[in-house]
Amino acid sequence: MVYDRIATATPCCTRILAATAVLVFGAGALNEAAAQAVPGHIYSCTDPSGKRLTSDRPIPECNAREQRVLNADGSVKKVVPPALTAEELAEQEASERERQIKRVAELDAVRRDRNLRARYPTEASHKKARQSALEDLSRSMQASQKRLDLLAAERKPLLEEAEFYTGRQLPPQLKQQLEGNETTAAAQRELIQNQQAEIQRINAAFDVELTRLRALWSGTPPGSLGPMDDSALPGAAAAAGPATGAAKPAPPKKP
Repeated sequence: MVYDRIATATPCCTRILAATAVLVFGAGALNEAAAQAVPGHIYSCTDPSGKRLTSDRPIPECNAREQRVLNADGSVKKVVPPALTAEELAEQEASERERQIKRVAELDAVRRDRNLRARYPTEASHKKARQSALEDLSRSMQASQKRLDLLAAERKPLLEEAEFYTGRQLPPQLKQQLEGNETTAAAQRELIQNQQAEIQRINAAFDVELTRLRALWSGTPPGSLGPMDDSALPGAAAAAGPATGAAKPAPPKKP
């Protein structure tokens, strides 16, 4: 046996026999690996001149042409399409970006519908939210109207006093009081108009929301109803700024 000889040999012979044993066993291992090796792919194509080319790797001359990858028996394993031109690559990237944007929009629509349904699990909860939004605005309108009525009451004696100066120039103090009263009243009237428009917008927005919610409550999959315009949401006006602020006060009256 080889091992027995290595064990009984002199140091010099031991090294020679050990090297021989390595070669013997190494050759056996290589033969075994060769038996299990998988043949490499064969690339084949026809160049622009009509010449048939083959290689064990992708063929640069055929980058712009179709290349076939063959098995060892000559059968087609797969087909490698031509490399894209710069214009085609840019078009592909733009298409992919558009697809990603569309996908993000779809996911966002699903998320928003789920959040909407979670916020209003029933029609009663949605009705309560509508009433709450309208009550706040209604109180502001009532305050504006009271202010407008008060300004009208303050203006009445001023107008009566102005009758004494018919055909003559009004005293500066009276003129200033009348102008201040009218300016403040005009601001209050504009504010009330804005509040009325906001009530209409809120009702319309809640109507749109309710239609969407009824579909979701009945089992329509979230995200399948299309996008919902942010400007139609009940909270859009709050984000843009309140429409219920106080009107600009009139200039102080001079004693």
